[in-house]
Amino acid sequence: VVDSDRPERSKFRLTGKGVDQEPKGIFRINENTGSVSVTRTLDREVIAVYQLFVETTDVNGKTLEGPVPLEVIVIDQNDNRPIFREGPYIGHVMEGSPTGTTVMRMTAFDADDPATDNALLRYNIRQQTPDKPSPNMFYIDPEKGDIVTVVSPALLDRETLENPKYELIIEAQDMAGLDVGLTGTATAMIMIDDKNDHSPKFTKKEFQATVEEGAVGVIVNLTVEDKDDPTTGAWRAAYTIINGNPGQSFEIHTNPQTNEGMLSVVKPLDYEISAFHTLLIKVENEDPLVPDVSYGPSSTATVHITVLDVNEGPVFYPDPMMVTRQENISVGSVLLTVNATDPDSLQHQTIRYSVYKDPAGWLNINPINGTVDTTAVLDRESPFVDNSVYTALFLAIDSGNPPATGTGTLLITLEDVNDNAPFIYPTVAEVCDDAKNLSVVILGASDKDLHPNTDPFKFEIHKQAVPDKVWKISKINNTHALVSLLQNLNKANYNLPIMVTDSGKPPMTNITDLRVQVCSCRNSKVDCNAAGALHFSLPSLLLLSLFSLACL
Repeated sequence: VVDSDRPERSKFRLTGKGVDQEPKGIFRINENTGSVSVTRTLDREVIAVYQLFVETTDVNGKTLEGPVPLEVIVIDQNDNRPIFREGPYIGHVMEGSPTGTTVMRMTAFDADDPATDNALLRYNIRQQTPDKPSPNMFYIDPEKGDIVTVVSPALLDRETLENPKYELIIEAQDMAGLDVGLTGTATAMIMIDDKNDHSPKFTKKEFQATVEEGAVGVIVNLTVEDKDDPTTGAWRAAYTIINGNPGQSFEIHTNPQTNEGMLSVVKPLDYEISAFHTLLIKVENEDPLVPDVSYGPSSTATVHITVLDVNEGPVFYPDPMMVTRQENISVGSVLLTVNATDPDSLQHQTIRYSVYKDPAGWLNINPINGTVDTTAVLDRESPFVDNSVYTALFLAIDSGNPPATGTGTLLITLEDVNDNAPFIYPTVAEVCDDAKNLSVVILGASDKDLHPNTDPFKFEIHKQAVPDKVWKISKINNTHALVSLLQNLNKANYNLPIMVTDSGKPPMTNITDLRVQVCSCRNSKVDCNAAGALHFSLPSLLLLSLFSLACL
C-alpha cells in the first residue's frame, strides 16, 4: 500500500475479516512499508473474496488517513473433483422404444469456480454391463448428461435380452474434458420395462374335469403361458367364462402366484338334470395389449366337465309339515301321511320312514306308507309343547348303497280343550281374634288352559262343610275374590273349603281347603300357637295380603 503524503513516523494499520475479525490472522501488513502478506493457505471454496481496510495512524494510534477498502480476490485452483450427489441413479425405458429415446439425466457437481474451466464438466460412459446384444446400447450427451438409447427398437426387446437390467459407469471430467481435468464417477442402473406385446396362451386347447353332484369348490386349474414380465399386469391373467354357464354354477379366479385359472363349482350340480357341462373360457391380461398385438385362438379353451352320480337323501315335501289338532284326541288318531321323494330318479330306489325325534313319545309312523298316528294322548300343557306347537322329526331312508337319509319336520298345533281345573293361591292365611277389619285374605285363581277355558272364575264357599253366618267370599274381579269373617273367632285353626269354577264348556271345578289361623294379637305380639297351627307373624300376614293385592 502506498501513501505518498504519509507523515513521518506514521504507521499503516490493516483491519477487517481475515485480520482482526474471524477468521483472524490470515492477512497482515508491514506498518512501515505497507506490504500486505498472507500467513497461510487460502481456500476459495471457503471464502472467495476478503474485504479489508487500510488506514494510517500517528504514534498514538489515532487515524490520520483512511480507512481505504482493500479487496483481496482468491484465484481458483482446480482442486475439486466432480461428484454425483443425487444417487442412486435408476432409469427406465420401455422395450421397443425408438432410437434416441431419453432414459434419464446424470448431473455432477464441481465446487470450483463455475466461471472457469475448473468446473466445466463433460460426461462419458466408461463401461456398460452386460455388453450384449451391443456394447453400445446407450449414449450420454457430454454436456447435458442425458442418457439416450442408440440401438434399434428390435434390439431393445425385453423377452430376448440376456438381462433386462443394464449397469453403466458414468464419468464426469472437469477442464472441459481435457486430460488434465479431474474426474468423478457414478453408477447408473437402467431397467428395460416390459410392455404387453405378448398375449397369454392356453397350454392346451381342451381341459377335462370331474365333480360329484352336490359338491362345490375348485375342480380344475387352467394353465397359460405368457412371455411378458411376471411382475406386471402385462403377464397377470384375467379369465372369463364366455359360454356354457347360464345358471351361474361356475366361477373362475386367477391364482396370483401361478397365473392359473381356478375353475370352481359355486352352485351344486344335479346329475339327474345334466351329467355333462361344456364351458368356453377366455383369458386376457390385466393391461391392454399394444396396438399391433391381439388375442388369438390360443387365448380361448374348452373345459369338459363330467358330473358323477351320488346317492342323495330323500326330500320331504313340504318341509316343515304342519297340522292342527285338538289336544286329548283319542290314541291311534291319524295326523297325516308324510311324503318324501328320492332325487335319484334314475336309480328306482324305495323309501322307508322312521321317527327321529319325538320328545314326548306321542307318535308313530308307518315305515312303508308314511302314515303318522298317535300312540298317547296329546297334551297342550305338556313341557314338550312350546307356544301350543309340538315339534317332531322324521327320517326317510332310501335303499341305495350306502343308504342316504333325509330329515323332515312336523309341526303339530294343539288346540286347547278345557282339561285343567283352576287352582287358588294362597292356601294359608292369618287373622287376629279381635280384629276390627274382618277381611282375611285376597284369593287369586289360575288355570293352565287358554281363554275361553279360564277366567272369569267363580269363587264359592262349600257351604255343606261350614256355618253360613261365619264366612263370606266376595268377587273382586275375574280372577280374584276376598274372603272375610262375619264375626270374630276364637284362637284356633280353621279349614275353609273354597270351590273355584272356570268358564269352560263344560266348566271344571276344584275345591281347595284354605287354612285360616286365628291368632291372639296383644301389645303388638302375635301368638298363633295352637294344636297343629302354622306359625306366622303379623308382618307375614301384612306381606301376604300385599302380595295378593299385587296380583290384581
